[in-house]
This record gives sequence, structure tokens and C-alpha cells, in this order.
Amino acid sequence: MFEGVLVTTSSGLFASFVGQGGIFRSRDVLRSTYTPKELPHREEQIQELASVLAPALHGETPSNILIYGKTGTGKTAVAKYVGKELEEADAGSTCSVIYLNCEVVDTQYRVLAHLARHFDKDIPMTGWPTDQVYSEFRNALDEKKRVVVIMLDEVDKLVRKGDDVLYNLSRINSDLVQARVSLIGISNDLKFTEFLDPRVKSSLGEDEIIFPPYNAEQIQDILEQRAELAFRPGVLADDVIPLCAAFAAREHGDARRALDLLRIAGEIAERARSQMITEEHVKAARDKIEQDRVEEVIKTLPTQSKLVLYSILLLEEQAARNITTSAVYGMYKQLCPLVEVESLTHRRITDLIAELDMLGILHTVVISKGRYGRTKEISLSVHPPKLKSILLQDYRLKDLANFSVPTQARFGPV
Repeated sequence: MFEGVLVTTSSGLFASFVGQGGIFRSRDVLRSTYTPKELPHREEQIQELASVLAPALHGETPSNILIYGKTGTGKTAVAKYVGKELEEADAGSTCSVIYLNCEVVDTQYRVLAHLARHFDKDIPMTGWPTDQVYSEFRNALDEKKRVVVIMLDEVDKLVRKGDDVLYNLSRINSDLVQARVSLIGISNDLKFTEFLDPRVKSSLGEDEIIFPPYNAEQIQDILEQRAELAFRPGVLADDVIPLCAAFAAREHGDARRALDLLRIAGEIAERARSQMITEEHVKAARDKIEQDRVEEVIKTLPTQSKLVLYSILLLEEQAARNITTSAVYGMYKQLCPLVEVESLTHRRITDLIAELDMLGILHTVVISKGRYGRTKEISLSVHPPKLKSILLQDYRLKDLANFSVPTQARFGPV
């Protein structure tokens, strides 16, 4: 307790929140990090993965496995579930399961250091030669007879920075005397192995398991199972779960999106002091998720793409009609010197506009001009003030906040 600080639950800023019962029992049940005791509609994949890993219980080396499937098809949940069951079934405590998310642990050094720390080796975050980190991990692993299953979630993110770590891990058994290692790679990208060294590809993909998307009825079953644990009785309107399932089924059977929808709908209802979660809360949650997704995409765009967007934004602010690629390129050429960026070619800007169209940030329509050829008319799909706010969060674009278009350029041909 800090001196002079009085803690109370009966008054103050959070008093109204503490006093109300709330609609949640446990909102964490609706997060992707939660592993349920039962996984509906994934019995076949669970059995298949368990049968591949079963030799570990006899001290034998399981095959390496690649697990594929779109986002939200239960890949990670099944892998964690089977891994937990494997450790619980291991009476001799000779099996270990290590889970790594390669979006976070994304370099060979970090992967090897993380694995070594699992066996109580003190490895610094940086500074050692990679060979030394590998040796520390290998030696720690080989101190006693055991089988270690290493799960590499989003393994394709790791491959983008080179496949050295996969090469080393897929061949580590030849350097071990007592221990054995089995790898499980989990990916949304069915084609990522095309970029692998053929030797890594053959050893990593000894077995493959494909996870099909869920349909709306299956997603509804998953939501009903989780909702029973997540919410207090009687707080869900009858149409909430079917609506969440329907929205998610349109997104290629993404159960994770359905769970996010249900959780965020509950949070919106709770903040509004509502006693029930209704269809309107689900629709508000859908809008919020979509807005957050678009915002995150815009924030992570390269500087050149952001300049293209800012150019279109300025043209819209001028009330320019029929914004074309040529008009965008003209504005873009004015902005580049202001942020000390070398301008790209007209053709490359056309490609960037097409990419932004695919991301849903802007909308293009091809217009025929008869014997003068064809052109694209461009409009923004994001509310302009919101887009401007997001773009100006980039320190490289802050100098554009006060940029005004020269008068002669304002209403030129577009």
C-alpha cells in the first residue's frame, strides 16, 4: 500500500462499475488465447494430431507436422489442446511441449534463445553468436532422455526472415544423443513452403493436417459453448449468437472473428449499462472491428502508399470531381519533396492505388474515354477526417498537416 493513498470500493471513479453485477462471468473465455476443454467440430483433426504425437509417450520421435488452415479455423486451439493432453498422459514426465508465436519471436536468435530459456539457460536478448545460442539449447535439451515437441505458430512469419532456424531445428536430432525433437508448424499460408529450402521442406512436412473453415451452424455451436461460460444467464437476446455466426461465416468461417464479435458486443452493452446483449450491439461490434482493422492496415502501410492516400485525401478536400490516377500522381509529386522522399514512377503509383483498392481503403472504377483510352476514377472508402488523423500519426508525414495546395493546382484537370 502506498502511503497517503486510500483504496475504497464504495465510492469514487469506479464505484458504479463495482456496484453493478455486470453481464460477464468471464470475458477471457471469448478470447483466442483461451483453450477450451472441448473443441466442437474438430474431433477428426484432434485424433489425427494425437496419433502423430503418440510415439512420444514411448520415447520415440514423432513425425514433424505442418498444420494449415485459414484464420479462425481452430489450428492453434487444437495444437495447444493436444499438447496439453500429451503432457498430462505422460506418466514418466519425459515429454515437453513448447509453444512459440513466430509473429512475436521472429528471428533465429530469438527462437533459439527462447527455447534455451525454457530449459533454464540464461541467454541474453542479443549479443551472442547464433551458433553459441544453438549449442546452449542443444546441450540443455540433451541433458536427459526426453521428447520435446516444438510448436511454431505462424511459422510463415519466421520463414520471411530466412529458413536457417528451421533448417537447424529440423536436423537437430542428428546432433542429439538422449533427447528427441518433433516440430509442428502452424500457418494460414498454404504456399509458404514454396520459399523453403527443399531439404527443409521435406523434413518439416513429413505429415500435413488441413483445417477446413467452419460453416455458420458449426460456429453457432462454438459460440453457444463459450457463451455459457462467458455470460450470466439470460443476458443474450435470442438472435445474438445466430447473427455473430452468420457474420463470421461470411468471413470464410472465422470462429475467432465470431468470438471477438460476441465479446465486443458484450462490452458495448456493458458500457451502455444494458442488461441484455442485442442485435444492435452485435452490429456496433462489427463496425468497431472493421474500423480497427482498417486503422491497423493504414498504420502499417509503407510511406509511399501513405503519400498516395494523402494525395487523394487532399484532392477530396478540394472537392475535386472525378479524381483520376493522373491527378493523384500530380499531387503526390508535390508532396514527396516536403517529406524528403524520392518519387516513384506513374506506373508504380498506379500499382499502389490498385493495392489500396484491394485492401478496401479506397475504391476505383475504370471509366472509358472513347478514343482517349481508359482511366480510373478514385474515391476513399474511409471517412476523410479519420483517415487524415491516422496518416498524420506517422512522424514522417506530420509536416504535411499545414500543407495547402497552390491555387493554380486546386481545380486543374482531374
